[in-house]
Amino acid sequence: MNVITRRFWGFRVLDVAALGLLILVILWVYLAKTIAGGERSQIASVERQISEQQDRIRLLQAEVAHLERPDRLEHLSISYLNLGPIQASRETTPEDLPRDLTIAPVVPKGPAL
Repeated sequence: MNVITRRFWGFRVLDVAALGLLILVILWVYLAKTIAGGERSQIASVERQISEQQDRIRLLQAEVAHLERPDRLEHLSISYLNLGPIQASRETTPEDLPRDLTIAPVVPKGPAL
């Protein structure tokens, strides 16, 4: 009797082995599908978070654009800092600038610690 024709509980050993292998394959596919479903939900969650972050980035960019508007900055500088445009009489030409641009160090005045 060889392995192929040998019987086990009235079934050939080859048929029992094939059935066992089929059951293992079915379980493996089920397990792989279950794991993939979990990963699919994680991917959807991450994509949702990315979308929310992109919306937040767009909102912040719009807020920065609003805060950096030149007319708003000009109004704030005039209102709070008493700054305004430079008068034409205060402007100079490059020829009027000093040639030697060395700056003397600033020594703090007051008592030494």
